[in-house]
Amino acid sequence: MPTAIAVTSPDLGLSPTDRQTPPAALLYPPDAQPLDAALADMQVLVEQNGYVVALYPASIPAAHERRLHTMRSMLESDRIALLKIDLPPLGVAVLARQLRQLSICDFSAGIVASSARLLSHYIYAGALLGSVARLDRLPVSLKAHARSWVPGSQFGVVANPAPQLVKIGDGQLTGPEFATQLIVGKGASEPSDWVTRTLAPAWRVQGVQEIPLPVDSPTWWGTSRMTEFAAFLADISILYQLVSSVRREVCSWCGVELIGDRCGFCSAPLQPPENPPRARRALTQGTSPQRGS
Repeated sequence: MPTAIAVTSPDLGLSPTDRQTPPAALLYPPDAQPLDAALADMQVLVEQNGYVVALYPASIPAAHERRLHTMRSMLESDRIALLKIDLPPLGVAVLARQLRQLSICDFSAGIVASSARLLSHYIYAGALLGSVARLDRLPVSLKAHARSWVPGSQFGVVANPAPQLVKIGDGQLTGPEFATQLIVGKGASEPSDWVTRTLAPAWRVQGVQEIPLPVDSPTWWGTSRMTEFAAFLADISILYQLVSSVRREVCSWCGVELIGDRCGFCSAPLQPPENPPRARRALTQGTSPQRGS
């Protein structure tokens, strides 16, 4: 059965790109659902799917984050992974959909959970902003702050995988060097089509999808005068190959499979091998390692 992928806001559960991708489960905030009802819903998710991987933005209210950890603690379940994702809202939504795609493949829940860190490096998440005066999640120069007060100024910003900021007309944003699709959420007060008419061709995206702007995006970016975007790998076969190419390990703490250097379920770091690699031992002994050893 597929691992359940859960999100903390309805706009983080993007529509699937095919009929096979399952929908995202929704984990409501404390002011929208009593704790006993939330515990019952989570228990059902675990019983029906075996494992639950919950993604939540690093920017959600502290009370909502505490609710998630309280549920896992009260259920005493090691089958619930809580992944705190430091991406803009649209980037989190894209990553959640990618994990939903992987959940129907022949990957264990541990591989699905730990692949979030890998896949996030391939998401180019940014925005077109009418002002960077209140943008506090990325480095902003004094010159850019000053330009924010000039009427009509616009800025292209990329938050992930590496920070970038340019004033529109004075520079270009560096995009991915691999084939991607682009998802765009437009704010009500930012009519510019720069993202779809200029950025998309420059980045050679293979398709553009427009959706409503996530509710939390203006808060994350510090302005409502914005258009948020994210370029991402959409082909399930590419995602599958990418995850499959990474060496699998077993978590020494909770026993689930993982890729990378940290378990997606218990957050334990990958333990280094007790013995040095054979090649290093051979060098210390003054011999050369045999090919294929």
